Amino acid sequence: MNKDDMILISVDDHTVEPPDMFANHLPRRYLDDAPRLVHNPDGSDSWQFRDVVIPNVALNAVAGRPKEEYGLEPQGLDEIRPGCYNVDERVKDMNAGGILASICFPSFPGFAGRLFATDDPDFSVALVQAYNDWHIDEWCGAYPARFIPMALPVIWDARKCADEVRRVSKKGVHALTFTENPAAMGYPSFHDEYWNPLWEALCDTDTVLNVHIGSSGKLAITAPDAPMDVMITLQPMNIVQAAADLLWSRPIKQFPDLKIALSEGGTGWIPYFLERADRTYEMHSGWTGQDFGAKLPSGVFREHFLTCFISDPVGVKLRHDIGIDNIAWEADYPHSDSMWPSAPEELWDVLSANNASDEDINKMTHENAMRWYSFDPFAHIARDQATVGALRQAAEGHDVSIRALSQHKRGERQANALMDAARSNS
Repeated sequence: MNKDDMILISVDDHTVEPPDMFANHLPRRYLDDAPRLVHNPDGSDSWQFRDVVIPNVALNAVAGRPKEEYGLEPQGLDEIRPGCYNVDERVKDMNAGGILASICFPSFPGFAGRLFATDDPDFSVALVQAYNDWHIDEWCGAYPARFIPMALPVIWDARKCADEVRRVSKKGVHALTFTENPAAMGYPSFHDEYWNPLWEALCDTDTVLNVHIGSSGKLAITAPDAPMDVMITLQPMNIVQAAADLLWSRPIKQFPDLKIALSEGGTGWIPYFLERADRTYEMHSGWTGQDFGAKLPSGVFREHFLTCFISDPVGVKLRHDIGIDNIAWEADYPHSDSMWPSAPEELWDVLSANNASDEDINKMTHENAMRWYSFDPFAHIARDQATVGALRQAAEGHDVSIRALSQHKRGERQANALMDAARSNS
């Protein structure tokens, strides 16, 4: 195998929602009260919903910009690639980046859709369903081979959330985005029986619970005046906490078919985490009351958790300590950790440097994602047309040049960016 022979499925990318997304899916009686995209006098765009304003409409959607322009901005649709919000252009960008298929996390509603919680339960559910139907029918439905559909949850009501999981499963959805820490958002924790209807629905429909870093809005920050680099470095720590919380939780024991993806969490930390979990069990289960039967926590982790990486040289080196069937690849387009459009080159360098076999490469690049998410792109596209090389050939002439797109002075709209980021994901 060489770089161009790889087949890449990304289990973590992002959309910037288009302004007309509710038009075809929200009942007419709610349209006047729906979230709307507003173009502001300073040239920025913001989503506004009742008394909530989300100024970072294109939060960190910096694909195609020079690194000097990276940050929590841009804040206008004119400052981002059309592939961020236009599905036809997204597929062109995917082709240029050699990416066959993608899971796309939401932006303005937050990863767990909390924005849609209102004082009108029917309106709130209608907003979630409208978002999901837009995402499933228009975004993913436009190119069935290219997207793994994923639903927003009804995060504020476990039973209605279970109902939505069952509803969208009939449309072929096997992924649900969720918070990595519901207790931090004011809801019952993963340990509370409150969520049992959701666990049952996930298992009954073979749906993966995707917990994305930062999805509770509680970013790992040491101090308000700490450099931004501290927060960026600590981002995976949110997912380490979620992994521990869920691994030791009652649902893991009570629902053996429960599947959880640690989205954008990286992999290099996992071997030590599993080693620590096994030692914790050995040394402390006698008095903490934990009981996995004849299994170790590390084995239970491999039965329930999917992890993902962008390049992660340490994680790839230790792939068999993690579990080769528990690793998937991500591109993180259009965010600043992404190497688009050169992700295949970076990935191939890491894989070849660590002597990954063709079998291991296939599992990590697409086979594990297909199996975990019940997704078969080859029902719609021939395998020989799905490789990095074939997709890039199809994208010949597509502009992927790096261009400065900022429409304002550096830092001009950054004053409250960190607070806005936490709020938009809460």
